[in-house]
Formats: sequence, structure tokens, C-alpha cells
Amino acid sequence: MEQIKNFLKISEHIGTAGQPTEEQFPTLKEAGYEVVVNLAMPTSTNAIPNEGELVTSQGIMYVHLPVKWEAPTSKDLENFFHIMEANAGNKVFVHCALNMRVSAFMYLYQVIRQGVSISDAQKQLHQIWEPEGVWRDFIENELANHGITAESGQ
Repeated sequence: MEQIKNFLKISEHIGTAGQPTEEQFPTLKEAGYEVVVNLAMPTSTNAIPNEGELVTSQGIMYVHLPVKWEAPTSKDLENFFHIMEANAGNKVFVHCALNMRVSAFMYLYQVIRQGVSISDAQKQLHQIWEPEGVWRDFIENELANHGITAESGQ
């Protein structure tokens, strides 16, 4: 799994990464992943047009939730929360082009829905990147929308 761009093991049941190559998809099955969630746009760098087929042909569930890099929305985040919660008992692999979208969404999922502290969730987020611009604003707005401030941590 470590060969997949920006792979990060969040927990025993959740892994995140950038876009796997066609040759790397079989490693997901070998690693026990039961669900693949793709947040990349179909036009994203290195997107694989038949990714859904590649994944489902291995008996893995595939969910495509395209999130615009320039304009993530609250609706995108809520849909992501629902997907993660619906698959809480499964081993889930979440990816986008570079694990930047995913790491931001996973950070918000951990803090807002799982009650992980901001500082603990940030450690994983910052292993991938430190959000800026649209993404920093998106994260701050979503935390505020859920009554969480950086100072309170919850």
C-alpha cells in the first residue's frame, strides 16, 4: 500500500491516498479493503476512466463522490459523512488525486463526527499538507458550522 501516492493509514479500517495506478488496484483487495471512495473529479490528474469497473471487478464496492478542487461544498462533506458512516463496519480506502481533498475531508470527519481532537486530527492532515486558500476557509467554515472552534478543539 505504501507504493500508492501519499498513502496514509488512518486506522485499522480506514486508509487514504492519492490516485492509485491501474496496477495498484489489486493491492487494495490484498489489503482487505471492502469499499473504495473516490473524491477526485473525472478530469483530475491521472484519473482512470474505468476505475469503477476495475474496483468492482475485484468484489470491492465503489463510490464516486467528485469534489471540485476549487469549490468544495457543505453538501459534498455531508455526503462524505454519510458514506463513511454507512460503511463504518467495513475497511474503507478513500482517495483523490493527491490525498489533499481526502485528508481535509477526513480531518473534518474525525473532528466533527468522531470527536477526535483538532490537534490529533491535524497531525494526520499535516502529514499530507497544510491547507490554504479555499481549503483553509472551507475547513474553518465547516468547523464553525458544527460549533467547533480551533480554540475549543470541540
